[in-house]
Formats: sequence, C-alpha cells, structure tokens
Amino acid sequence: MTRTDLSDFYRDYIACLNKQDWPKLGQFVDDEVIHNGRRLGLSGYRKMLERDFAEIPDLYFNVQMLISDPPYIASRLAFDCAPKERFLGLPVNGRRVSFAENVIYEFGDKKIVEVWSVIDKAAIEAQL
Repeated sequence: MTRTDLSDFYRDYIACLNKQDWPKLGQFVDDEVIHNGRRLGLSGYRKMLERDFAEIPDLYFNVQMLISDPPYIASRLAFDCAPKERFLGLPVNGRRVSFAENVIYEFGDKKIVEVWSVIDKAAIEAQL
C-alpha cells in the first residue's frame, strides 16, 4: 500500500471503531494480531475493544496526528471521555478526562498485524 492508501485504510479502521461495527473489524485486523507483545488474535482484540466501550460509553477515537511509513502507521489519538469507574487503575468514576494514546501499527497483507500502544496515564492523574 502507498502512504496515502495506508492512511485512508487506517482512517476507515478508526471509523469502524467509532461506529462499533464489530463484524467489519476483521477487514482491518489480522486473525493473529499482537497487542503490546501479547497475541490476542482477532477475537481477543475485539473483546478488548468491546470492554473499552462498555467501561467508557462515550469513547471516541480522534486522530490528532498520523504518520504513514508503510508498513507502519504512527498515530496520536486524542480522547475526551468519562469512564464509568476505574480506568487504568485510577478512580475516575464518571469524571470527564482528556488524554492521548500514542500508537504504532504494523500492517501485513493489508491488515493490522501488530499494535504498540502507550496511554498518557499521567495526564489523567493530573485531572483527578
């Protein structure tokens, strides 16, 4: 994929997440996907995302920055949401918090095969 194709594909993936269109997730994510060094597979990755949306009903992925260098995408995702209870071990309990996630994705055969993700927990702590 070209840089533009990969960027467009990634934005379609983010739209899929924001719509919670789980049946389409397999169009974007490999069956054997690895997340932060752990092989979750597509079903485990989907369960992780479903849990995130259950714990954060107003979760919305906002692409703040995107760098495409095939086969990789680097993205800074911005969030402004109100997790229901604990989030990252913090007692958020429905308070609105803003934070960012820095994510690198590796693509293989036109699907995400590996994800490295770091959430700015210190930004959340500063708001509590």
